[in-house]
Amino acid sequence: MSRDLSPNDPRLERSPESWFMEPTESSSGVVSDRAAPTSDLRTIPWSNTPLLSEREDTARAYLLNDRTFVLRESELRDLLGIGTFRVVAARDLARFGYADDAPRMERDIRRLAAQGLLLDKTLPVSGRQTLRVFALTKAGKRVLLGTNRVPDGQVIFSGLVQPREAKHDSELYRLFQTAASRIAAEGGRPLRVVLDYELKRAVNRERARLGDRQNTPQEMARLAAKNGLAVVNGKIPLPDLRIEYQTPELELRRADLELATRHYRPRGLAEKAKAGFVFYSRGEEAPRLRRILDRQKLAARIFTL
Repeated sequence: MSRDLSPNDPRLERSPESWFMEPTESSSGVVSDRAAPTSDLRTIPWSNTPLLSEREDTARAYLLNDRTFVLRESELRDLLGIGTFRVVAARDLARFGYADDAPRMERDIRRLAAQGLLLDKTLPVSGRQTLRVFALTKAGKRVLLGTNRVPDGQVIFSGLVQPREAKHDSELYRLFQTAASRIAAEGGRPLRVVLDYELKRAVNRERARLGDRQNTPQEMARLAAKNGLAVVNGKIPLPDLRIEYQTPELELRRADLELATRHYRPRGLAEKAKAGFVFYSRGEEAPRLRRILDRQKLAARIFTL
């Protein structure tokens, strides 16, 4: 479920003004080895790319100011995936990043945490339930940005959020993996991920510039269209996650995804459906959501995670 943020929310580190075109952040003071990055990390980040064996995955040195960090390819991929989604659950990283090889993941995580690049925390989520999550430290973000492994325009986050938001954000990583597999199966190539934080900031910035005209139908329609969105009932619904990808015909497309939960009210679900979002839901919650859509005669599909 998308969250509303104010334009100046400190969690919003940077937002692209136009999709596909913004240059990647750079970090001064970082000098990495100059070997060309692997195409897998640059073209289909975080998914559908097998890991090298541990024996083949040799470590390389990266310099941040006067400190040297030693990283394997698998560890760089961890930094990229975690930084992209801000928070990733340990169980999902083991499943998608390591093909369920949890012991290998634990070895990589220990090395990253020992170098001060990664936060490894167990957070309370509800009742007695806890969730183990990973997030980048500021140093982890700076080292990653200096390695030439971040796709063009991809925003990288560091630091932990509140437990409730951490649970939501960690599910976006799993949502991406599921949707990206569908895109790849059709011959597509994921290029970049845009979180709701970024979309909210881009829309709010432009609305602030419009002043008194920001709520006029004409300006709302123009602003929505500029950002690949739609106006529904006088509002601009935002997806939880946008995947920008390339088709087999080399066309640039976007998929706007919503993580629907049992807490959705019929009106909210209908607005998201009319905005053209693709729904994903936990398996046990999907039947109720489908019944809501059927009663309102909405043709949206709900995929299960």
